[in-house]
Amino acid sequence: MRKEFDPDAMDATAVYRLLTSTVVPRPIAWVSTTSADGVDNLAPHSFFTISCASPPVVQFSSVGRKDSLRNIEATGEFTVNFAPEHLFEQINATGTDFPPGVSEFDAVGIAREPGRKVRPPRVAASPVALECRLHSTVLLGDSTVVFGRVVHAAVSEAVLDGDHPEITKLRPLTRMGKNEWGVLGEVLEIRRLPYHEWSGTGATPAG
Repeated sequence: MRKEFDPDAMDATAVYRLLTSTVVPRPIAWVSTTSADGVDNLAPHSFFTISCASPPVVQFSSVGRKDSLRNIEATGEFTVNFAPEHLFEQINATGTDFPPGVSEFDAVGIAREPGRKVRPPRVAASPVALECRLHSTVLLGDSTVVFGRVVHAAVSEAVLDGDHPEITKLRPLTRMGKNEWGVLGEVLEIRRLPYHEWSGTGATPAG
């Protein structure tokens, strides 16, 4: 038996809780921006993914009009910092609704490092930074989807295997439903089969 849900018959909060508890785990874009007045902002956004690889474009959604969105609209720049497990408490703390004139970097005690091609600073302790320039935004109901062209990427050598960022070294932190967060569990690996190898079972043919 299943329980049926009709979004049109539910309030917005109930729909939000249903979606965020079932579309899991979600990667976190730890977005740093700088306001037109020069205040550095840092906030986690869990509606985040890759939009395109050629050209490289990532996207995140601002639910409501938050400082990240306002700063990006004003300056056209932002940086997505990787959210690693060991910075769990700091990432959560930057989700606090600080006033626009307060920098989360300073309030939470997070060290900055300068970006290479954009003004917003990187999180110094984050293993990956994707520096972005605004591509476009799309308004969808109460949310705005922000698309950013990745103009520079910086990856800590400590998480690299050659040029490949290694998942067990990255230790990504993810968001679940309610106040739940996820960390890296068992990693499964399987090769995608080309059609000419397909046996009808999904298993790699022997021989």
